[in-house]
Order: sequence, then structure tokens, then C-alpha cells
Amino acid sequence: MRYAYGVTSALLLGGAALSLVTGLPAGAQVAQNDAQQMQQVVPRAGAPASFADLTAQLQPAVVNISTRQRVRVQQQDGNPFAGTPFADLFGGGQGGGTPQTREAQSLGSGFLISADGYVVTNNHVIAADGQGEIESITVKLTDGTEFPAKLIGRDPASDLAVLKISGTKPFPFVKFGDSRGVRVGDWVIAIGQPFGLGGTVTAGIISAVYRATGSGTAYDRYLQTDAAINRGNSGGPMFDMRGNVIGINNAIFSPTGGSVGIGFAIPAETAAPIVEKLKAGQAIERGYLGVRLQPLGEDLADSLGIPHNRGEFIQAVEPTGAAAKAGIQGGDVILKVNGKEVSPEQTLSYIVANTPPGTRVPIELIRNGQRMTVQVTVARRPSEDELAQAQSFDQPQGQDGDQYNRPPQKQGEGLVEQSLGLSAIPLTPAIARQLGAGEGTRGLVITAVDQSSDAGQKGLQRGDIVLSANYTEVTTVAQLEGIVRAAKAQTRNAVLLRVQRRGQPPIYMPVRLR
Repeated sequence: MRYAYGVTSALLLGGAALSLVTGLPAGAQVAQNDAQQMQQVVPRAGAPASFADLTAQLQPAVVNISTRQRVRVQQQDGNPFAGTPFADLFGGGQGGGTPQTREAQSLGSGFLISADGYVVTNNHVIAADGQGEIESITVKLTDGTEFPAKLIGRDPASDLAVLKISGTKPFPFVKFGDSRGVRVGDWVIAIGQPFGLGGTVTAGIISAVYRATGSGTAYDRYLQTDAAINRGNSGGPMFDMRGNVIGINNAIFSPTGGSVGIGFAIPAETAAPIVEKLKAGQAIERGYLGVRLQPLGEDLADSLGIPHNRGEFIQAVEPTGAAAKAGIQGGDVILKVNGKEVSPEQTLSYIVANTPPGTRVPIELIRNGQRMTVQVTVARRPSEDELAQAQSFDQPQGQDGDQYNRPPQKQGEGLVEQSLGLSAIPLTPAIARQLGAGEGTRGLVITAVDQSSDAGQKGLQRGDIVLSANYTEVTTVAQLEGIVRAAKAQTRNAVLLRVQRRGQPPIYMPVRLR
């Protein structure tokens, strides 16, 4: 270090001495000598001294979005943490209590993408935790004008939604850019409505491209920025210096709930095609293998004797899924799909989800230390509700790496919950397989039981299958509601359920009405 500093001092002194002869400052002399080299590293002309002009052009197209909705929650008797992420820590889980609804509001941002009033935002802005039943949506422009909005389409998997407002004159709007050319260090600005304030602008740079947050979902691939993003920024646009939308602000990493300079945006290359399909009313179809995944961490890679952070480990395979049909097994390590390397930046879930269903692709894998290639015909990914229902009975990890531990959408009119003290959903083939029910089993599967009800006192529990009620087969909640309604009309005090539990024969159980 002493030697290095000595050389540096000598050079600086030499430059100063030279400047006395030439009359040029030392810095200018260095720049003159190294002009070609400096051009490669000095920011190009036009690096913003101010974002004011760009903001003035873009801000009118950014809107505030507010909603009113009904959210179904599970009331946990005696659990002070009921309805919070900590409920399961105290033994509550989803197994007890009476399903209830509460009124909720959400507040976020969005932006107009056409003069005729199409608005893009996050799905979670308009549906709290994906569970809200929307009653109304209001879009407010920067000038304070408010418009009722119609929900055109939403896609929970990518967390995107499209709304429509109507006015007497064209709306200001912005366009999607190409996020594929974004580089770490590029300037960006984010415009939104944090904390319910009016339009707020923050600036920063791209901190990382294609950052995976570890959620394992099909769209866990974000642009990371240090531009301040806070609550209420969700759904707002992130612009490049040409005024193009290159990302949609989606989430932050924060131990405190406030911005710490790590924000995430959905890349425009991901969002734009989905938005166009939602506008057109088209279904969003994604590829699906039917596997449960685990990242190839250091310990797992060492145990297999393969490099770290390349590939993903298959924990289990759906018996009738695309992977099983191609011969993929639990314990395999998938390295490539259709020539694309599986890595933390390009996960298996991402590659497969963005492969059209029906496409036949080669998958390179390692099994027992041997490399091999299998041909897989990619299946269609089930809807988020189907996955949520299937995974509500299998908690550790979701299909193709996704986490689905939230309650299913509300079924029926609530009469079953009110009268029998239990919640149920139709039994799908996927749920039946997880519960060990025989093929062809039909009925309703119980998702929650109020332990204070007669059903709870008699031992009914989550995962039990209701095959019939009052000797009538039930396959929908509406059918069970009809039987309950008829029993009350006949002044009966109970309903006779035929119930099957895993590994046991069906039994008849009378359940008193409330």
C-alpha cells in the first residue's frame, strides 16, 4: 500500500508540474490525454439535472385507486392473534372459528395506458390478499376528478389487473417500454400515491435486473430499484428517462414497513402481454409440470455432489401430471428446460409458466448422478383458486414451487357456516388425491369448523368429506344450503350428514342446526 500511494503521489506531482508549463489545469490535462478512455465511463450527456420536465409530462397519467370490498376472515375463538399471520403459531390455524366477513378498503396507484380510459394496477390493490369481494372501485386523477371504474380483468399469478373508466374527453396516458434493455445503474423515477398522499415522485437507479425474491412463484423475477417505494405505491409505474413504463411497482423489502431502498417492480416485458390479454378478455394460459420444488442450496448440492445454485430439486411429482407422464421422479435435479438453464435468476417455475401449454420440450436432468434428457408435453396451469383449494390441504409447499396457504374463495351464501358451523368447498380430483380418497369420490370437503358448534363438538374437522346430507348426495355448497333450508322449513333441528375421513369408512352423523 505504501508503494501504491507513493506512485500516486508522484503522478499527481508530475501533473501539477506539467500544468505550470502548459497553462492547463492538471485535471484537464489528464482528461485530454485519456479522452477516449474517459468517454467509456463518464455518464453520457443528458444525465438529468432535474426530473421536473419529465414528471410534468408523465404525472397526469398516474392515478389513485381506492376500493371498498368485503373480505372473508376466519374468527378464531380465544386467539388474540386471530386474522393475523401469527394465528397459526398459537394453534388456531384455519381449523376453528366461524367464518365472518368484514368491510375493507384498499388504496394504491395505477396508470392510464390509453386515451379511452384503460388503467393498469396490481391485483392486490383491488382485492385484499386476493380474497376480497369487490363492491366498488374509484379512480382519481391528479386534478382530483374521480371516476367509477369497472374491473375488466385480473390475474392473481402475476399480480396484475386492468380497469376501465369513461369520460367525456380523452385521458392522458403512457406507454410500456422495453425492459429487456434495462441495465444496472440506469436512472428511473417512480410515481405513485404512498400513504394516501397525492401524486409523489421518487428517483433512483436500477439496482438489479431479474431479481428473484425467493418466493418460488412463476413470476418471481423483478427489477430492483433504490427509488423510494412505500405503501400505496403498489400498481404505480416506474419510468425510464424516455418516459416509458419499464416496470410496475409491486413490493418492497423492509424490516420496518417503510422504504429502505430495496423496491421491486414487475418488468414491462412480463406485464405488457398479460395486460393486453386482460384487456381483450382472453384467458391467461401458462405452462405447468405438476412438481414440488426445492432450490438447490449449498447443503443439498453438496449431498448430491453437484454445483451450487444451478438447477432445482424435485421433491415430489403429481401422479397424473405432465412431469410424471414424462418419467420425471422425486429426487431428480432439473438443469435445463428447452435449452434454458435453470438458475436463481431464471427459475424452473418461470421457464415453465412462460411455455405455452401443449408444447413438447426437452428437459435435462440428473438422476442418481447420471445426466439424461426427457421429453415433456407441458400441461395447462390450473387457476389460482384451483391451486389454492388443492394446497389448502397440503401446507408445506405449493405446486411448481408456489406457496398457496390462503383460504379459498367464499362458497355459497353463508347458510352452511351460519347453520352448521362449518365451511366447505367442492371436492376436486386434486384434493381427493391429497386426502387419500378413492377415485370417483364425490362430495364436499370441510375447510374449517367452529369448535363451539355441534359439528365441532362431535369431532368434525378440516379435511373430512361430506358425501350426503339427509340421504341426498351433495357436490356443491348450494345443494347443501338447499337441504339445510328445507330442514328448517320442516322445523327439523338437525341434518344427517354422511362423512368420510381419511383411512376410515363413511359414517352417518347428525349435526344440530344453529
